[in-house]
Amino acid sequence: MLLEREAELAQVAEALRAAAAGDSSLVLLTGPLGTGRTALLHQLPMLAEGEKIRVLRANAAPMEQDFDFGVVRQLFDSLLTGAPEELRGQRIEGEVDLCRTVFSDDAPPLDENGAVTIPEEALYGLRSVLATASAERPLLILVDDLQWVDTPSLRWLAFLVKRLHALRAVLVCALRDGYRRPGDPLLREIVEAARRVLRPAPLSLGATKEVILEQFGVPGDEEFARACHESSAGNPLFLKSVLADLAMRGHRPTAEHAETARSLRPAQLRERLASSLRAQPRPPRDLAAAIAVLGDQADPDLLGRLAGLDPIGFLAALRDLHQLGLIAAEQEPRFLHRVVQDAVESSMTVAERERLHDAAAALMYHNGRPAELVAAQLLAVTSSDHPWAVEVLRAAADTALRRGAPRTAARYLRRALLDGSLTGEGRARLLIDLATAERGFDPAACERHISQAIPLLTTPRLRAAAALRISPTIVGLGPPSVIDLLHQVAEDLGPAASLEGTARDVALRLEARLRHAGHEDPAELAAAVERLSALGEEPPLTTSAERELTAVLLNAAVLTARWPAAEVTRLANRILEREPATSDQVHTPLPLVVIGLVAADSVRGISSWLAMEQQTRRRGGTVVDALVNVQQAMVLSARGRVAQAREYAERAVRLAEVHWQEAGVVSTLALTRVALDLQDSALIERILDGPGRRRSSSLALTAALQFVKAAQDAEQGRWPGALETLLACGRQLEASGWRNPVLFSWRPWAADLHRRVGDPHAAGALADEELLRATEWGAPVALGRALRVKARLTDGDQGVRLLRESVDVLRASANELELARTLVLLGKRLRPGGGEAAAVLREAAALASACGVPRLVDRIRAADGSGAAAAPPEATLTRTERTVTSLVGRGLTNQEVAAELGVSSRAIEKHLTSSYRKLGVSGRRELIELLPRMHS
Repeated sequence: MLLEREAELAQVAEALRAAAAGDSSLVLLTGPLGTGRTALLHQLPMLAEGEKIRVLRANAAPMEQDFDFGVVRQLFDSLLTGAPEELRGQRIEGEVDLCRTVFSDDAPPLDENGAVTIPEEALYGLRSVLATASAERPLLILVDDLQWVDTPSLRWLAFLVKRLHALRAVLVCALRDGYRRPGDPLLREIVEAARRVLRPAPLSLGATKEVILEQFGVPGDEEFARACHESSAGNPLFLKSVLADLAMRGHRPTAEHAETARSLRPAQLRERLASSLRAQPRPPRDLAAAIAVLGDQADPDLLGRLAGLDPIGFLAALRDLHQLGLIAAEQEPRFLHRVVQDAVESSMTVAERERLHDAAAALMYHNGRPAELVAAQLLAVTSSDHPWAVEVLRAAADTALRRGAPRTAARYLRRALLDGSLTGEGRARLLIDLATAERGFDPAACERHISQAIPLLTTPRLRAAAALRISPTIVGLGPPSVIDLLHQVAEDLGPAASLEGTARDVALRLEARLRHAGHEDPAELAAAVERLSALGEEPPLTTSAERELTAVLLNAAVLTARWPAAEVTRLANRILEREPATSDQVHTPLPLVVIGLVAADSVRGISSWLAMEQQTRRRGGTVVDALVNVQQAMVLSARGRVAQAREYAERAVRLAEVHWQEAGVVSTLALTRVALDLQDSALIERILDGPGRRRSSSLALTAALQFVKAAQDAEQGRWPGALETLLACGRQLEASGWRNPVLFSWRPWAADLHRRVGDPHAAGALADEELLRATEWGAPVALGRALRVKARLTDGDQGVRLLRESVDVLRASANELELARTLVLLGKRLRPGGGEAAAVLREAAALASACGVPRLVDRIRAADGSGAAAAPPEATLTRTERTVTSLVGRGLTNQEVAAELGVSSRAIEKHLTSSYRKLGVSGRRELIELLPRMHS
């Protein structure tokens, strides 16, 4: 299929008409690699059909350059094939020298320099044969890949183009741009003799779509077609190579594969480009290698110096690369396609690449380029003798950390460690810097490198400060090796009371870590609460170290419920008021403050603090991002906003998949809370089949998974088994001193299961105990829930009174879901069909819908047959789904919505599909019709 070459075909047709009238000409078809010269040349014989024009063809090839007169033989073979015997005699037998020199199988005569000698008689004889043939009918002579034509044939073609008059012939030669060879003077003669020079233009977007249709048999999506067109720059060879590779991989021409089309680097195309490059002289090859090494930093000055070219040689080599079709423009040293980079790199040896990268690093360093640019070159070098290399790599790592790229920083620092000159504290500081970068995405590597650094440090304070670079666990037990290391450096440093200044702060932070390491030991928890009380009503919170220690001690008071919720809230807020919100806090015990506020049912004021923390978090740190999302999920769950909490928890779990450890524990904890609130059996099953059961001995996670297992058993009617699991979990929590009724609310659930299995006495005892614990703790959510449990076991007016009291208490709570649950029970207890019952159920439905708990909404609808409890449909949508549907309602397309939100069109399609299902509509039209009613 030949596309958008009508102008070129028309010019050749015009030349043929002129030749028939005796005006012969040479047409040169040129352009860089892949522009379709050969395809166009193959199409030209169609112009001769029905016109009584004889076509002579020859295709040159690199492998046949040593085959003397190879192209001439092809042309005359096509002239003589099929001709009558007497005609062959007329044309050939009279030319004795011609037969002997050109068509004989004997080796042609050579001159004193070893070159083939071509008698003038032979040159004229060949032209005479063409003259005889053209007298009968015009000739269309086609020579492809003129740059590969053997020298004797090239000499004859140069002879011919000067003597085309009276031949009635059009000679069309295809010549690839950018090729130089010993026969250049002859090539130049031919090029300069051309009357017409045709350069096929790049394909348009419309032509690209036609090629896609031909390849796949179906039209391509607009986004896919644009991606193919832009990445190939309209070059037919590049385009067809990418499409063929996509088809081989089983991809379809859809929007979701647009990015694949942009990034694909077909191997066959790479090899063809590499072969073309290897055939070039040294200057363009060296310049291509320099462009590959310098990448985006390929300015003319650096490129010329790295390639070893003077300004004139640089411009000439740049022009050659452009003519070859490897760079976009002569003024812009940038490769046309990513596969060109691969081709250039594959044409270099490993030693050549390392030498160039090392030379590039030195050039950039001495030119004052930013450290990261120099470091990027050093990364490609196994070893370097530059005395400044380590400091440059450290400076680059600092820059990468500041811009939120810890993985990149770690790569620079690992490369710096390869420098054998670093010993002692210098090497220790480098190891500590590396561990600091790694703790955001590879905690195990962080611990390993800190352990390697500590023996190299000379003072107890330095060793202790290094140990604190290891991030603490929040809800799980730290690795024994880390705890042993903390004990060791703390013992060397001494107690905080005997120290001053920075050393005192280090000691306080060590105390915080070690006390938190005992948070599953009841004796250690009790000692921590006593230590907190000893600090007085207003513990000192001037330094970050004091705030870290107070957060750990306060967490002990929360777990044991030894302090009332109001006091926990007061002290926790004091800590946050004095602690700037940064992402670095996830590497300290300070996130424990969030757990305390969740347990105290006092999370309304923390949202802005967490939002600031999220804005400052360092991108690229898997653990950091996971923990920040977990905190958001915890706060949303504490407010009853389960659907939104699920989004954050699911994201945290995905982020924690690579480095599970601490991030995996807290992410799974957040997701179990969501699963229990939603009573989502599929999510519960996924959690139970997940990595949590196999990878952690954390008491918090163990308890959460037991809760989830009990929920699964209860859902399937195995009430005794569910009750046994809960009671065993409760005993384990009590034995560890974990008695907070908000964080570990197992008694209300166990009481309900006792009721279901027919043991009201045991149910009542647990309900009374829960009410007592909740009253002592004082958090509204705990007290309101305990009252609801008590009311469930109490009939008559007394039960209604308890439910009303629960409602009053929960209206002061941040947790709207718990209020909705109590309102449901109250609505059922009130007189059926009465106005108060309907109003209570309507409020419950609105709250449950806003929280994103469809199962509870269905229960409310079943309780009120009048339908008065119907919830607003938009309440079941997630925050992202509401945003997407709102933008669609404004008339935006999927692509426009994706651009607005900075995501892929595929993601928008998924959100819309989910919204259609939740709202019960069949598609975009019905959604747009529903939107005004949703927001009225």
